[in-house]
Amino acid sequence: MRYRYLIIAFLLALVIASAEAARRPYRALKIDSVKMIRQYMDSLSVSERHLDSLIRNRSDRHLGIYDGQYFRLFVPLTFYHSPAEKSLLLHSQQLGRDTIADAIDMALLDVYMHRPDLVKNTESSLERSGTLRNDVDVKMAQNVKMVEKVKDTPVMHHHEAVPVGVVIQKPNFWKFKGDGYLQFMQNFISNNWYKGGESNYSAVGSVTLEANYDNKNIWKWENKLEMKLGFQTSKSDTVHKFKSSEDLIRLTSQLQLRAAKNWYYNLQVIANTQFTKGLKSNDRKVYSDFASPLDVNVALGMNYKFASKDKKLTGSISLSPLAMSYRYVGRLDLSTRFGLKEGRHSKVELGSQMMAELEWKFSDMFKWKSRLFGFTSYKRFLVEWENSFTLQVSRFISANVFVYPRFDDSGTRDEDIGFFQFKQYSSLGFSYSF
Repeated sequence: MRYRYLIIAFLLALVIASAEAARRPYRALKIDSVKMIRQYMDSLSVSERHLDSLIRNRSDRHLGIYDGQYFRLFVPLTFYHSPAEKSLLLHSQQLGRDTIADAIDMALLDVYMHRPDLVKNTESSLERSGTLRNDVDVKMAQNVKMVEKVKDTPVMHHHEAVPVGVVIQKPNFWKFKGDGYLQFMQNFISNNWYKGGESNYSAVGSVTLEANYDNKNIWKWENKLEMKLGFQTSKSDTVHKFKSSEDLIRLTSQLQLRAAKNWYYNLQVIANTQFTKGLKSNDRKVYSDFASPLDVNVALGMNYKFASKDKKLTGSISLSPLAMSYRYVGRLDLSTRFGLKEGRHSKVELGSQMMAELEWKFSDMFKWKSRLFGFTSYKRFLVEWENSFTLQVSRFISANVFVYPRFDDSGTRDEDIGFFQFKQYSSLGFSYSF
C-alpha cells in the first residue's frame, strides 16, 4: 500500500515538471548552424546506407524494415499515441516486441517533452483525414500476347564489304509537248436566199510541236514548230476546186543564257514560209508559194519571262536591238511583190526586232494565245499580231476564233486601208494535246 502512494506521487511530480517545462520559454542555444547542417547531412547518409544494407539483407525481417517504421522521424513532427501509451502503462504488451519501434517511440517522446512547439499534427487528425490508398491484395494477371520471334539481325563487321547496287540516272533536261486540231466550217445558202450569198465549205488543221531544253541552271534552248493549213471551196469559183485559206510553216528557236532572275541573253532565229500556192477566186495568178517568200530573222538581245502565281498567265518578251532579216523568193515573178528588186531572189536587211508571246487561261475551258512580232530596218516597218481564242467544249472537241491584224509598208498599198491587212476565221472540230 505504501509503494502505491509513492508511485502515484512520483507520476504527479513528473506531470507537474513536464507542465512547468512546457510553460517555461524556450531558451535559445548558441548552435553553429554550419556544423549542425553538416552533422545532419552525415546522419542522413549513415541512415541511407543502413537502410540499404537492411533491405539487401532480406533475412532481417524481424527489424520491421518493410513496415515503414522510420518514416515518423523524417515527416513533419506528429504526436503519435504509442510513445505516450508505452510511457504511462506499467505493463505494456507492446514493450519488448520490436526494439526498433521502442527506440523510435522513446526518441519521439523525448522531442514531445522538450520541444512541444514543433508538433504540427496528431495521429487522430491523420486518422480522420484517411489514407492515400489501400493495399491491393488481388493478384493481377498479365495478358501476354505471343508473337513470332524476329530473325536475328546479323552482326556486320566494319571490314566486311557488302555489295550494293547503285543506279545513277542521267537527268533528262528535255521536255516535249504539242497540240493540234482539225476543224471544219460549213455555210449553206439556198439559191433564193433573200439576202443573196453562196454556200461554201472550209477545213483547217494545225499542229504545234515544242522541244525545250532547260538544265535548271543557266542554259535554255526553246524550239517551237508551227504548221497550219486550211482549204475552202465555193460554187462561185469556177477556176479552182480548192484553194488555201490558211497556210503557215514557222520555226522559232531561242538559245538563252541566264543573266538575272527572269532575264536571259537571247539568240533568236525565226524562219517561216508556206506549204502550197496562194490563190484568189476566179484568178489563175499565183500570189505566193512555198519558199516564196521564205523569211529568216536572226536577232540578238534580251528575253524576259513572267508568270502569275497560279501559272494561268505566262509569257515572254524579247527585245533585240541587233537583228538581221533575210528574205528569199524562189519565183522571180513574185520578187517585186515582196519588196525585192526585179530579177533578184533575195535581200538582207539590218535593223531591230521585238517579239512578245502570251498565254492566258481564263478557265479550264477558255484560253487566249497571243503573239506580237515587230521588225524595222528603219526604212520599212512590219508588225504582226496573232490572236487565237479557244473554247474547249470537251476533251476532244474545241472551237477556235482566230484574229490576225498585220501592218507591212513594203507591200502593195490598198486604197481603203493603206498598208494594214486583216484576217479572221472561226471553226469547230477535234483537238488533242500532249
